[in-house]
Amino acid sequence: MSRVAIQTQDFDVSSELARLRADDKRVGAVCSFVGTVRDVNEGDAVSELELEHYAGMTEKSLEAMIDKAFERFDIYAARIIHRVGKLLPLDQIVFVAVSSAHRHEAFQACEFLMDYLKTEAPFWKKEQTPNAHQTSRWVDARSSDDAAMARWQ
Repeated sequence: MSRVAIQTQDFDVSSELARLRADDKRVGAVCSFVGTVRDVNEGDAVSELELEHYAGMTEKSLEAMIDKAFERFDIYAARIIHRVGKLLPLDQIVFVAVSSAHRHEAFQACEFLMDYLKTEAPFWKKEQTPNAHQTSRWVDARSSDDAAMARWQ
């Protein structure tokens, strides 16, 4: 199973978790995160989110971050799925899952990977809003996301 998938289609969380465990009897913990598109950001309604990436470069970057997670944490497997294209509120946008012998390592590795995705992964997000003055805007990482990533330095 590939560790990284960038795709337009939705994903099935149960199937992905089953594949991550793949009959590995060492696994005592699986931690996962599923992010969804919100209908409000920075006080404005969001009608659509469009994600862009550079094919090849994005996958390589995410693979490198998974390698770092394996170096930092005692984990057995990791999987990242990130959707691109046009998404609507409530659509699943990202899946991160990690398996380990113990919950602490799985939780930390999953959070580490999510913090990376929010701040450094090469994705570009543009929101569509029903605002009469501004119908679309590019989304930057929040300072709170940068602070979360800084703790791993």
